[in-house]
Amino acid sequence: MLKKFLLLGLMFVVMAVMAGCGGGQQQSGASPVDLTVAAAASLQDAAVELKDIYEQRHANVKITYNFASSGTLQKQIEEGAPADLFVSAGKSQMDALSAKELIVESTRKDLLGNELVLIAGQDSDLSGFEGLTDPGVVRIGIGEPETVPAGKYAKEALTYLDLWGKIETKLVLAKDVRQVLTYVETGNAEAGLVYRSDTIGSEKIKIVAAAPAGSHNPIVYPMAVVKSTKYQKEAEDLAGFLVSDEAARVFEKYGFKTIESNS
Repeated sequence: MLKKFLLLGLMFVVMAVMAGCGGGQQQSGASPVDLTVAAAASLQDAAVELKDIYEQRHANVKITYNFASSGTLQKQIEEGAPADLFVSAGKSQMDALSAKELIVESTRKDLLGNELVLIAGQDSDLSGFEGLTDPGVVRIGIGEPETVPAGKYAKEALTYLDLWGKIETKLVLAKDVRQVLTYVETGNAEAGLVYRSDTIGSEKIKIVAAAPAGSHNPIVYPMAVVKSTKYQKEAEDLAGFLVSDEAARVFEKYGFKTIESNS
């Protein structure tokens, strides 16, 4: 009888130890994290591939993107829309958030560069910027200069080339740079100005010319963690991945220029 009691007691001890170990494993598992990344529309293709890579390695992290023009995203963040990380296609939008103390300053980095190019349909005879004044070019797509960085760069370049006043009535303003690409792909515009990265993979358009050096401000994509995030560490970890060599190879595949150093 004593042996039975001893055996029973031993079984209870073993079960208690196993339960304690099991509970410890459950507690050590990372809690689910849903990161919202507000990203410029031109980043869409590269960002989706990077999301897949990152989520495969971080089972507890889910990335949700909000793609739009940088100006629209800036306004959304200012109005309290949920965002953990912001990647803008222009410095002015990040500067505006910085001025209102809505980003974590220590996390701000210049992530990428790009190139502004003039595009037209595959069958177009357009051979350069000067051809935009021709009667056959009726509609020219650019992003809305006030809210779309690519549109702002386009206005700067066209002004530099002394073309803005001559073609302003032909301009079709788009909500973001991807819409400009769609206008040209569908024939709703004979030409458009987009980033070189937007042209990757499109078989319906061709690059006619690149904007001349010095014709517009440098194209820089700054990135920063949004101060209102509940997941600052996780957002910083994701930002760290985006400046890694592995991420750089993905960005370069989609036509972006990586920035070697950040001030």
